Amino acid sequence: MIEKNLNSVLERIQKSAEKTGRKKEDIKLVVVTKNVPVEDIQRVIEIGIKDIGENRIQEAEEKYFKLPTSNFQLHWHMIGHLQTNKVKKAVQIFDLIQSVDSLHLAEEIDKQAKKINKAQDCLIEVKVSPEESKYGCPPEKLKELVEQISKFKNIRICGLMAMAPFFENPELTRPYFRRAKELYDEFYSFFLSPTPYCLHPTPYTLSPTPYSLHPILSMGMSSDFEIAIEEGANMVRIGTAIFKGNG
Repeated sequence: MIEKNLNSVLERIQKSAEKTGRKKEDIKLVVVTKNVPVEDIQRVIEIGIKDIGENRIQEAEEKYFKLPTSNFQLHWHMIGHLQTNKVKKAVQIFDLIQSVDSLHLAEEIDKQAKKINKAQDCLIEVKVSPEESKYGCPPEKLKELVEQISKFKNIRICGLMAMAPFFENPELTRPYFRRAKELYDEFYSFFLSPTPYCLHPTPYTLSPTPYSLHPILSMGMSSDFEIAIEEGANMVRIGTAIFKGNG
């Protein structure tokens, strides 16, 4: 069932990408494995998935050591809200932290990354949804936050992450994703100029990582990823549609 669901998701990604003149390969699929047993994660890895997304540090840590990254060439994504007291562990585990939403959090990431001589790739989570339950930097404060974080030497800003409100009709998410894309375009032009390959070079990482080659716009989940792709996403985060077959 997992393989069938995954193939269906990949086909849907391809169709959505083609609507915007892109290919399936232009869209990075992050498979979200919250509450998913290791056996099922191993199955998607065997099929060819390399990007794993987790919401919680403790669950990610348990899976991280059961699925040796070096064996599978995995890339781990932190996609849930990150508390500062969990940053030390997050920096040790994750290749890309997608949920940076404050200067306070960024300062702690920079501090912990410096301790292990790491340039931590991050996305800034921008709040385009009016829902109080959603985290993120307000759009009007994004430029200030980006400028502040760009001064840190152990963080690389690789793009933006956004979440739309949930609607039964995914078409209603379109204006929220469109707003995120507008912010991304502004962000892209602001940060791409320093070097041809990464947004914020550091003394610790002299070569590009998978997430610093092109600025990332991470948006779209099982219920709305097709709309997100049509509106410009180049990374989607999908779990339910793969492991449960709906979405």
